[in-house]
Amino acid sequence: MLYDRRSTLSGYVAGLLSTGRTTFTSDEAEQALGVGHGAFLDAAERLQRRKALFNPRQGFYVVVPPQFASWGAPPPAWYIDTLMYREGPAYYVGLLKAAELHGATHQAVMEFQIVTERRLPRIRAGRSMIVFYFRKDMEAVTMGIEDRKTDTGAMKVSSAALTALDLLRYPQASGGMDNVATVLSDLRRKIDPKQLAALSKVVARPVVQRLGYLLDHLGDGELTGPMQESLWARGPLPWTELDRQEAKDPDFTPELLQRDARWRIVARRLPQVDA
Repeated sequence: MLYDRRSTLSGYVAGLLSTGRTTFTSDEAEQALGVGHGAFLDAAERLQRRKALFNPRQGFYVVVPPQFASWGAPPPAWYIDTLMYREGPAYYVGLLKAAELHGATHQAVMEFQIVTERRLPRIRAGRSMIVFYFRKDMEAVTMGIEDRKTDTGAMKVSSAALTALDLLRYPQASGGMDNVATVLSDLRRKIDPKQLAALSKVVARPVVQRLGYLLDHLGDGELTGPMQESLWARGPLPWTELDRQEAKDPDFTPELLQRDARWRIVARRLPQVDA
């Protein structure tokens, strides 16, 4: 796209929108407009004050269409793939946000949750908060990462099977065990048993044990049979707590313990599923 060197940044931004593009870098704009970095920053700051531009990371800008001006930024799904490509690490949209995309919508998701192989600071994106969760074994779970179309392109999203496992891997991000059970009550219908079994071979065993126990609690034997075979094939299972936070709570006394031999789970109470 060519621009007259007398064009303004607002004209450049409008031109991008007209072609369906919503992101650009400072280097791209400076080259297209023939201006220096200082002049660009001044113009970008004016557009940001007018809520026409959003700057989630240094040197990276997102155009804010008029319909999202009151939000301060368009939905993260519009630009997350481009942003993460520029950041560098592999990623996927996961946890409660992915569950919502798969149809588990018991609660409104307040965070746009990203799992990535690098530790990154969160981003305030208008009404949204983009929060990053670290995973060092990203290559091991690539079978559970899907491409999902968005209004402006595509983004990486965890499959229903990987999402279910991640809800138990990151319980603090998942709203606690009751919320996990509630989300699973919807999500389980979308889970591929073969993929769940395959992922159960590479994900940390306590995570698989907790998910298997909850799926049994929800009455999903079709899913738990293959994943249990994959789990026990890895060797003898140690006992593990269903909820490590409850294990530290003095209100959950030893008299309340329930032991599930199939999954080698110690449960101090049954999670409650919201209707």
